[in-house]
Amino acid sequence: MSKKKKIIIGTGVGLLIILMVAIALIKSSSVPVEGDLATEDLEVLVQQVTEEELEETILVTGKIVPDGEQKIYQDGENGEIAKFHVKEGNKVKKGDPLFVYDGAELDREFTAAVNARNMSQNTVTTIQNQINEMNKQIETLKKSPQNEPISGDDEEEVYVPSADDVRQLEQEKSQLAIELDSAKAEVTMAQSEINDLDKRKQNLTVKSKIGGKIVKINENENRSDEGVAEPVVHIVSNAPFKVVGTMSEYDSVKIKKDQDVVIRPKVFKDREWNGKVESVSEFPTDDASGEMDFYDGGDANVTMYPFMVSIVDDTKELRQGFHVSLEVNVAGTEKKLVVPHMAIMDELMLEMEAEDDSLVDEFFGMGDGFMDDEMQFVYVLVDGILERRDIETGKMSDEYVEILSGVELDELVVVNPSPEMYDGMEVATYDQVD
Repeated sequence: MSKKKKIIIGTGVGLLIILMVAIALIKSSSVPVEGDLATEDLEVLVQQVTEEELEETILVTGKIVPDGEQKIYQDGENGEIAKFHVKEGNKVKKGDPLFVYDGAELDREFTAAVNARNMSQNTVTTIQNQINEMNKQIETLKKSPQNEPISGDDEEEVYVPSADDVRQLEQEKSQLAIELDSAKAEVTMAQSEINDLDKRKQNLTVKSKIGGKIVKINENENRSDEGVAEPVVHIVSNAPFKVVGTMSEYDSVKIKKDQDVVIRPKVFKDREWNGKVESVSEFPTDDASGEMDFYDGGDANVTMYPFMVSIVDDTKELRQGFHVSLEVNVAGTEKKLVVPHMAIMDELMLEMEAEDDSLVDEFFGMGDGFMDDEMQFVYVLVDGILERRDIETGKMSDEYVEILSGVELDELVVVNPSPEMYDGMEVATYDQVD
């Protein structure tokens, strides 16, 4: 660290100490004492501490997207596109043909494969016939007398085949059986190739996988400035639009599926759509860091998580790409001990009233983020006497703040506190509000 930076930091710390001491002195010199104020002139309004279901809302932003889309890219292995069956703006159903590739070369390969299979099948038939004929010969030889001469009318000796002749025929039949198995294997291989080619021929006609509208057709293969191929056909779903976006890790643990959402497109003033949380991803965004520099007034390195919201109302007036703000209702079903926002005072705010607020804010540069729960308190009216109670707060809604400690149910808290009030102050008259 440079000497110059050390001097600046040291000076800042010194100014901070001086400022805090000054504030403490002012505070100590201005502590009210009994008799300084005519309490009958001070209006005191009180309200009972109650239990309420807090309706907390979280604000996030998002963008309108189609419920689904299909982008089809040209497959170089299928060759060139021969014909398109659709045009931009057409509506299609699932299974409708979009375009077809030139299949001339594939047709030639298919024909050659069929011819090869037929030749192999003919070979199988020929060998099988030879084996059948040989089986007949062997059967005849086995039924004939063997090794005995047969005399005819002319008393000539006739030779009868021996057992060796039968074995010779059986050996020849075994060889034919081997050739038959080989020919059958060739038929199987040829048929497999035919099946693959037939599937490829069917794939030459590309069909829609969703029902929707054709928003873009590129009849010539295009590439973006980065060299990435663009889709040949782009279809967006007919289903209602949805909203996608990212939320901080702090919000992701509060927002759950099926919570109500109010959606306000930025292009429409004073208009809103209703929706419900459809999903909150368990995995962060897949950008380079998954983090943002600052969030909500000072927290650094906050991880962001994708979410999706379904729109309940009609989305005909919405367009893909509209930016929207969303209010997510994260109200719980459990009742909490609460007091109104206006009942809570802050020690630091009282101290600042003795000084120039803008100077203090500029010095600290933290705004509301500098406030600490330990500095918050309320006044409770007990038997005509104000009691200062330090409180610990929890969740909050637009109207109420949850009190974790410091007050009890049905106690009377002052809802119009002022700097003139103090611990132990007597209250002659007061009004109770609902």
